[in-house]
Amino acid sequence: MKLLLHTCCAPCSGAIIETLLKEGIRPTIYYCNPNIYPYEEYLKRKDECSRYAAECGLDMVDADYNHETWLQCVHGLEDEPERGLRCSACFRHRLLSSAQYAASHGFDTLATTLASSRWKDLSQVNAAGDWAVAQANEAAAEVQPLVWWDRDWRKGGLQERRSQIIREKGFYNQLWCGCEFSIR
Repeated sequence: MKLLLHTCCAPCSGAIIETLLKEGIRPTIYYCNPNIYPYEEYLKRKDECSRYAAECGLDMVDADYNHETWLQCVHGLEDEPERGLRCSACFRHRLLSSAQYAASHGFDTLATTLASSRWKDLSQVNAAGDWAVAQANEAAAEVQPLVWWDRDWRKGGLQERRSQIIREKGFYNQLWCGCEFSIR
């Protein structure tokens, strides 16, 4: 398996990466989070992901930070509640970028750490992942199809391990997804 792991933050990725490595899977981290605001917050989270990826000996790809494009993606959905239509649009935007990168760089599997957060609706994340992979596969029909890995990263003690790793590594741990609309 050649896995591209879309990563939202180090706290959400810690237990997932540890589990993957124990299973003999060395993911490449794809940091695509144009939803995070302000830019300083984005940099804090990116730096923590970079630090953890380096510590684990993993490659990390830093997607372009284009907050303006993300704002266009969620335009009209600013007042949606958490887990509402704004989150679906945000997930599709970020996971489409991830799927397109994966398809064009020889990855066969895509997953996301968004699926580990208890604040996110797992079915909503998986619907966005399925959609993004279908879009990437349609655009790259002549290539080996990309697979969306919808593993439930909350089970098997991973939620508890996530909390332990946050403390052990001293990760910067935020209490919101990062977008200015979720701070409320």
